Amino acid sequence: MDTREHTLGILGGMSWHSTEAYYRAINEHVAAARGGHASARILLSSLDFAEVRDCQVRGDWAGAGAILAREAAALERAGAGSIAIATNLMHRVAGDVAEAVGIPLVHIADAVAHAARPLGARTLGIVGTRWVMSERFYADRLAEHGIAALVPPAGVQAELDRIVFDELTQGLVTDASRAAFRDAFAGLAAEGADAIVLACTEIMLLVDAEDAGVPLIDSCAAHADALARIALGERSALALAPELLHRAEDGADGRHPLGTVPVPQRDRPA
Repeated sequence: MDTREHTLGILGGMSWHSTEAYYRAINEHVAAARGGHASARILLSSLDFAEVRDCQVRGDWAGAGAILAREAAALERAGAGSIAIATNLMHRVAGDVAEAVGIPLVHIADAVAHAARPLGARTLGIVGTRWVMSERFYADRLAEHGIAALVPPAGVQAELDRIVFDELTQGLVTDASRAAFRDAFAGLAAEGADAIVLACTEIMLLVDAEDAGVPLIDSCAAHADALARIALGERSALALAPELLHRAEDGADGRHPLGTVPVPQRDRPA
């Protein structure tokens, strides 16, 4: 196995609560697959979330992008074979990160789209921070996979965003906030969502499958699963990129263009 190709570079700390969940999920997957004392090769840059959060509040996305790009480049120099941003919101600067390195960026929305396939979900409700819901960068990435997106009304978005930053990213979980998310789920399902993506990696700390009438897609779990498969050599870091995934699906022989994994089929998980 090529050690570098299967060494994950993770940009974490945004917040550390979800980064901890990533680390555990990836290593549990690898340990279950390989047995014994096996674990994933991971290079982690745990950023100071206060610094990143300050950029978010000020709307300084160029500054935030520069921070993440700098850390991604350091991970590449240290030997990472791919980069993952362990947060949905900071994929707003995914382009800055991708341009700063010469290795693949494993996009969280690609992993979410892949997780939606076996559910037959073609319309996803999105709950997360206000930028993920109100701006197009996340929905547009899903659209590249042929998936439509629905978001809650503006007032609901504001309340969910408050819960994320005032509570969940600080490790606080309340019944009142769980009820607010349940109401948001019900509203999206009523609007036609086939499933709902928890597009903030801390939301899974608050809710579970029983809190919604349609399937919930945990973006953290979907992303971690994709990363574990890269670490195991089961999947290329480029395998879920929409342009390559669609090219593979259209191929006559059904083989992935990178020759590393079977082509994911729309009626069953890979």
